Amino acid sequence: MARAANHTAEFDAIVVGSGITGGWAAKELTEQGLKVLMIERGPMIEHQNYAHETTAPWELPFGGYGDPDLIARDYTIQSKGRGFSEWTLQHFVNDRENPYETGGEQPFQWRRGYQLGGRSLIWGRQCYRWSDLDFEANGKDGYGTDWPIRYKDLAPWYDKVEEFIGVQGSIEGLPQLPDGHFLPPMAMNAVEIHAKSKIEQAFPDRKFIMGRAANLTEEKEGRSACQYRGICSRGCSYGAYFSTQSSTLPAARATGRLTILGDSVVDKLDYDAQTRRVTGVEVISTKDRERSRHTARIVFLCASSFNSVAVLLRSASEAHPHGLANSSGALGHYIMDHAGSVTAIGLIPGFEEHAYFGNRPNNIVIPRFKNLDGKQEAFVRGYSFQGGASRTGWTRGAKQAGIGASLKEDLRGPGPWQLFLGAFAECLPRRENRVTLSKSAVDSLGMAQLRIDFAYGENEKLAMKDAAGEAKAMLELLGARVVRLTDEPDAGGSSVHEMGGARMGRDPSSSVLNGRNQAHDVANLFITDGSAMASSACQNPSLTYMALTARACHTAASMLKEGTI
Repeated sequence: MARAANHTAEFDAIVVGSGITGGWAAKELTEQGLKVLMIERGPMIEHQNYAHETTAPWELPFGGYGDPDLIARDYTIQSKGRGFSEWTLQHFVNDRENPYETGGEQPFQWRRGYQLGGRSLIWGRQCYRWSDLDFEANGKDGYGTDWPIRYKDLAPWYDKVEEFIGVQGSIEGLPQLPDGHFLPPMAMNAVEIHAKSKIEQAFPDRKFIMGRAANLTEEKEGRSACQYRGICSRGCSYGAYFSTQSSTLPAARATGRLTILGDSVVDKLDYDAQTRRVTGVEVISTKDRERSRHTARIVFLCASSFNSVAVLLRSASEAHPHGLANSSGALGHYIMDHAGSVTAIGLIPGFEEHAYFGNRPNNIVIPRFKNLDGKQEAFVRGYSFQGGASRTGWTRGAKQAGIGASLKEDLRGPGPWQLFLGAFAECLPRRENRVTLSKSAVDSLGMAQLRIDFAYGENEKLAMKDAAGEAKAMLELLGARVVRLTDEPDAGGSSVHEMGGARMGRDPSSSVLNGRNQAHDVANLFITDGSAMASSACQNPSLTYMALTARACHTAASMLKEGTI
């Protein structure tokens, strides 16, 4: 019966989610000739129709800072993150209306954006390839299950993604951070150029380079080059950074084979035990709670790491009592988020005659340099730094002595230079770090709330202590006065790189997905968001998510055409 239903399904494919991976899935599947339904739980936001992109601060009730009472009531978690403001509030979830359970000494901070485009509207845009150092680590040191793929499997898909979205960067020849297809990099300022020279001379094992970011430095196929406004999280009508709205959605719509269903949450997937296939999805309208069902031949889960796992857990049945595609028992386990913090800030003497133009929406990077050459530190894996130099602005007046006209006069000009370095340390996959469904609490739609249990281990803490020492040494090399030094990671979720929960692996008894992002237990189910990750590396993961998605879409489309799923 299920096979007949699949032959007469409404759609060839259903894509759950419209963010970075959902947009790519829609683009790739429609371009492969498939009729696709993309389901988004939040409202529609069309490109060049962003609510407060160009609103002046004096036109907002609270000057851009937001209503403190509203934030304390409805945005206690989202407001802790980068990019949140009165201008961008509509791009972040309402925490009161979207509760979840968590606990521990540092409760997990789940940062989310529920709207068309998801977090592609508010992401940091850093794009880094992983190397075999990352894909081989689990198998070599025994932490986590061995990845079923290697760099060579993803290299052509990294090419495809970079060429389409536009990534700027420099060619460096680093084996731990493979080069890609880059637009010209943004320029460093005077202090960064000085820091690069001094640090690379004193530490031959390190590179101080511009970040590899999905902000265009040249016009590209109807998208303009970056305007250096530094307000990316408001939305960019120029299309100067990659988002679903500016890039993948127009491509998918151009095929005429895409249908978008907004304001709709996928509650669970329908599964036919006889054919061992999913037949469709059950959806709840966020506007009126009406339920509907949509059918397809294949399903791509791209709802973000934890939400995709939640869908699978809610899809439990007699055939899959512990969650769909969970014969391994690994579903929901081994979640990760980079251990991160603003590790060090130093005031740099001199350079008062130097300034810079605009607000560059990119940072510098010091790629991983530990545990590369056989020498083993007190911790395994490694960390990298991101940061940048800038001159302090008028808000420095809140922290310095002064009063009256003399203070105001002093604040008219730029303040001293500062350089900050923030570490991202690799997070090891541990079974006890997991997401589950609450046994008692439900959300506003009546679905079981998600529970997040997460804590960093000793390895992450040792790596962050080492990073703090190295950051201090590099700043002092520049003659800086270190005014902030942190050797502990921020709360889980702060890096907004949550991943894992439906990991890829070679062995179906210890993983959820195979090397094609295909569920071991359900042949027509593919999961390509961060939940598929088997390790975290120390690079930003979004480029890898996109490459995995493009690769899986071509695999799935080919299998459909061949009749093997």
